Amino acid sequence: MSGNRLGFAMCGSFCTFHRVIPEIERLKNAGWDIQPIMSQTAYATDTRFGKAADFAEKIESITGKPVWHTVYSAEPIGPKKLLDLLVIAPATGNTLAKLANGITDTAVTLACKAHLRNERPVLLAVSTNDALGAAAKNIGVLMNAKHMFFVPMRQDAPEDKPNSVVADFTKIPEAAEAAMEGKQLQPIYC
Repeated sequence: MSGNRLGFAMCGSFCTFHRVIPEIERLKNAGWDIQPIMSQTAYATDTRFGKAADFAEKIESITGKPVWHTVYSAEPIGPKKLLDLLVIAPATGNTLAKLANGITDTAVTLACKAHLRNERPVLLAVSTNDALGAAAKNIGVLMNAKHMFFVPMRQDAPEDKPNSVVADFTKIPEAAEAAMEGKQLQPIYC
């Protein structure tokens, strides 16, 4: 995939950042030219999982580019055709709802809207506690949408969180290659 331009967008499922950031590094090492994007919440919120500035610094050191975290910074993606593929990982229930309903009020959702205007693929790596509850309808809408692809996902803790689903982030590189070819890997597995 050397030379392909990849937008890698992160939303506020902070507990998954430690599993997502190594995948950014794997993609970079595989030759992707990566533009990091974060929602304002992901970019600016310190949590028990780490400091926001530390996450942004790590991502910038891997990609060699500043994180776009405003609507203004993401807007040129469409008119300038800046990306070949947009990955959203983690894709939270909130972001999935916004995408399914055409709401573009964050850098991530606007990046998606701007990118889709060029009819290029978007790869979603779901991470939400209500995927099999309130978010299910939004996932269904997006699974049926043109140019939308999913990283394989499964329940992550059925006994403790029966509606929770998380993508297998280690499948992002494989799912990215498939999405570039217009193919969907098996999206749901046990």
